[in-house]
Amino acid sequence: MIRRTLLQAIAAGALAAALPAAHAQKPVELSFYYPVAVGGPVTKTIDQMAADFEKENPDIRIKPVYAGTYQESIVKVLTAFKSGQPPHLAVLLSTDMFTLIDEGAIVPIDGLASSAEDKQWLGGFFDSFMMNSRTGGKTWGVPFQRSTIVLYWNKELFKEAGLDPDKGPATWDEMVEFAKKLTKTDASGKVTQWGVKIPSSGFPYWLFQGLTTPNGALLMNEAGNETWFDKPEVVEALQYWVDLSAKHKVMPGGVIEWGTTPKDFFERTAAMVWTTTGNLTNIRTNAGFPFGVAMLPAKKQRGSPTGGGNFYVFEKSSDEEKQAALKFIKWATAPERAAQWSIATGYVAVTPAAWDTPAMKKYVEEVPQATVARDQLEFSVAELSTHENQRVTKALNDGLQAALTGSKAPEAAMKDAQREADRILRNYR
Repeated sequence: MIRRTLLQAIAAGALAAALPAAHAQKPVELSFYYPVAVGGPVTKTIDQMAADFEKENPDIRIKPVYAGTYQESIVKVLTAFKSGQPPHLAVLLSTDMFTLIDEGAIVPIDGLASSAEDKQWLGGFFDSFMMNSRTGGKTWGVPFQRSTIVLYWNKELFKEAGLDPDKGPATWDEMVEFAKKLTKTDASGKVTQWGVKIPSSGFPYWLFQGLTTPNGALLMNEAGNETWFDKPEVVEALQYWVDLSAKHKVMPGGVIEWGTTPKDFFERTAAMVWTTTGNLTNIRTNAGFPFGVAMLPAKKQRGSPTGGGNFYVFEKSSDEEKQAALKFIKWATAPERAAQWSIATGYVAVTPAAWDTPAMKKYVEEVPQATVARDQLEFSVAELSTHENQRVTKALNDGLQAALTGSKAPEAAMKDAQREADRILRNYR
């Protein structure tokens, strides 16, 4: 009896000793939520990245989950988090940072990146992109697919209109002047070609920052608990946007769809469009004409908000999973891969080091338009991001739509938006 008990104890001990070794051999599996929000074969690029990483790191498995638009992705991620099955890592909007913090869903990156090498890596991103990655003295997100808004123009249509095809509009007044020359009507007076289109669906608040920033206005504070929607400079920017259609007749009235703006450009029904630099590859592929890319026109100064997605690591993961997620993020943002990602998609490579790689230098020689968004970072501001971000953004978007559709004057629309934002953010002050 004693002997049998002893043998059982020895066997149990041997099994226990073997378990860690067996466990160590099993790859760490990471679910990776990724939004498909822009044109182009981005999913193929992500799948390839996951496969390449796994070849180099056979102890880690990356399982991409394509979660739809950015807006759909944050809903799916938070639903998964609340149900007890959150992703291990995700790319979500940089502006989702406060929402994810308030939900207790993510961990600070600088809490994971503890080595000297890690800290050096985390300090290597463009400062403009880190504005939407840090708060309260901590880094919560890592820039990945980041962008600014840029202006695209059709060089052939510029030439036809007697404009210099190699020069986009540098100021607000110039954009109106150019757009008037580029707007065409048929015999019945119907517009067949618009001078300019600035989308007002999808991300209207973001495009609006492309007007408020050059007018010297910020929309929120760094702590994310205060907005300034009704400042005179903000109202003036909205009035300019409204006037493009209501006064100058160079842009369609009502809502201009985000998703169809590149197509309008391809089909020559819009001579100039504002959209993300993340559409650069899409436009290069599909525009059957030479095109230019310019920084956004200036009023008091140059400027654009940054935009796009960050990597986030989730709270309910094990320490092993968090470190594996960090390893993948470091790998994906290394200079060579950040350059490859930028070339494949049109997003801005997120570190100065990526721009110094041979691949990026060669690409820039072939596609000089790619440097515009990078150079604009010098004048960029943080994208609108607050606590209760979706509700605050909706308040602003509703105000913008009301003004652009003519149901409210710009000043009244912004006062109403500010009143609603104050109500939402009261508890965070």
